[in-house]
Amino acid sequence: MSQNPYSNNVLLNLGIQSLNKMQVAAESAILKENNILLLSPTGSGKTLAFLLPIFQMMEEEVKGVQCLILVPSRELGLQIEQVWKKMGTHFKVNTCYGGHSIETEFKNLSNPPALLIGTPGRIADHIERNSFATENVKTYVLDEFDKSLQLGFHEEMKYIIGKITKVNKRILVSATSGVEIPKYTQVVNPKVLDFIPNTKQNDNLDVRIVFSKSKDKIESLFQLICSLNSEAAIIFCNHREAVERIHDMLTEKGIISTFYHGGLDQDERERALIQFRNGSVSYLITTDLGARGLDIPEMNHVIHYHLPAKEDEFTHRNGRTARMLATGTAYVVIHETEKKADYFDYGKRRLDVSAAKSLPKAPLYQTLYISGGKKNKLNKIDIVGFFSQKGKLEKDDLGLIEVKDFISFVAVKYPKVKSLLQNIKEEKMKGKKYKIEVARKVIKKEEEDEEKLSNFTSRKREY
Repeated sequence: MSQNPYSNNVLLNLGIQSLNKMQVAAESAILKENNILLLSPTGSGKTLAFLLPIFQMMEEEVKGVQCLILVPSRELGLQIEQVWKKMGTHFKVNTCYGGHSIETEFKNLSNPPALLIGTPGRIADHIERNSFATENVKTYVLDEFDKSLQLGFHEEMKYIIGKITKVNKRILVSATSGVEIPKYTQVVNPKVLDFIPNTKQNDNLDVRIVFSKSKDKIESLFQLICSLNSEAAIIFCNHREAVERIHDMLTEKGIISTFYHGGLDQDERERALIQFRNGSVSYLITTDLGARGLDIPEMNHVIHYHLPAKEDEFTHRNGRTARMLATGTAYVVIHETEKKADYFDYGKRRLDVSAAKSLPKAPLYQTLYISGGKKNKLNKIDIVGFFSQKGKLEKDDLGLIEVKDFISFVAVKYPKVKSLLQNIKEEKMKGKKYKIEVARKVIKKEEEDEEKLSNFTSRKREY
């Protein structure tokens, strides 16, 4: 194999100076061993740990898919794709997932990528349709394979692995230890890299208990949010219905939030994450679907409105804060009548939030939607130039810009939005008139039309 060793430019492109201990060990093992099981906590850098050696194993002269990465969610797949692109390799990457245009994926696969990422259902579909050749796939990765197993993707993964018959390197990745490896993975006697701490206590994580006087804990949650000095937070619930109910009740109290769960369609889920990521909303209310695999900033605050049934999920939720060398706080809102979780220490320090009444500051940004993206030959530079020249914005007025295949989203400082939209109302960007407006918020199922409701009922429940 003609290896393609990466240079320090890859780390430079990623904005890091050196690899951590886990990444160094993973790089060495993946290059030497045929079967690898990598166990490491959420937020420890597992994606880079397997992408770096995969890059080194890529062969210039081989056409077609060389490595296949299966993921349980489209969000994780897109996150891996972004890391690969930031690495600055010249090897093509594509991500395939349910809810994405199948026609666009067919077109992408007609010029096959060296690295193909996808959810099991969609990749199995493409293999059935012969959308890409499998004979050059020599490496596969099952990232967060425990979550894929939980979601019931056994048959799809078994089918896919049975079709990539030339594989000689298998990499399983998880943030959870003790998961049984299915026989169909063909992973026998793997080299185990276990970087999950023996102690379940994260010294950088401060856990506080907020006791609620009322059984409906919304008032205590509201007061807790008001006590966080307007800093962003993720709020975890156990059920979709609770997520939407809490969103509604916080909205009535003047808290600007968004919500995220498996019952939303892909566009709605992506919109929620974009608005949270770019600072248009400060509070994301979610099920355990938001505990792993999302490309969102690290939080200082994680709030458990409900404690999950299993300790593993509690750990994954808390993985959204206090990563690496950073510190963070997890808050557990409790009423005395609630059934106690056997894994949780109810002797944790209590936090009195009853005096907190002042609403958090309004978000700094508002998200704008643009009806064009990469496939329309638009990029971030085009959007910045258009908003600056025609929209009369200063550089500091713009926040995060995300360009998708056919649409884009731009964070603009709230006071500047009205004048910007007025200034560009009749203007063209790169010779074409695009629809540009304030991005709509994620809306509840009952507020959507019957067609979307029927789609929801037919979609496989994730949580």
